[in-house]
Amino acid sequence: MEDNRPFENNRGTENNRNIIGWGIDADPKNDPTYPMKNRSNEEHKGYAWERPTQQPVNMEILHSIERPNVTAVFGTSVPPSGLSGMIRRLAFKRSENEYSHWLPLIIADRVNVVEGIIDDFVKGNYPNLFVEKGYKAEWKHDKLGLFGKFAILAAVTATAVVLLTRNNSNDDED
Repeated sequence: MEDNRPFENNRGTENNRNIIGWGIDADPKNDPTYPMKNRSNEEHKGYAWERPTQQPVNMEILHSIERPNVTAVFGTSVPPSGLSGMIRRLAFKRSENEYSHWLPLIIADRVNVVEGIIDDFVKGNYPNLFVEKGYKAEWKHDKLGLFGKFAILAAVTATAVVLLTRNNSNDDED
């Protein structure tokens, strides 16, 4: 015999009415998408808009290959440059639904951070990485977590050094 009572899990003995908020959207009068389901053509007139005036394109703007043109308004504070810019240009040759688009952009962000630090040194500005990366606050509030980060960094660095020097010593023996 099947139990057809609403708001209950018929496959088991659990009564879902005990779950706070269960069935909250069962009443169509309380459904937040209800007005959108019953639109008339008259309401669609409110969606008409004119495209904003195109911002002048006076520098390289990277945009998705899925778009035929650049958006009307775009950011110009940091145009692509250096190694990170090269990585970004490669990424924007790929579709946005591919890892080969997003992963290079993440890598480019990290490369850009290193480029910024190098640029600071070249200009004579010496960044206080301990403070800028939040280590001062972490030292005050989470010393164990900070030690963990440094331990992982030391382990990764030691592993890289061992692997790099081991390959070089094997090449010398040949």
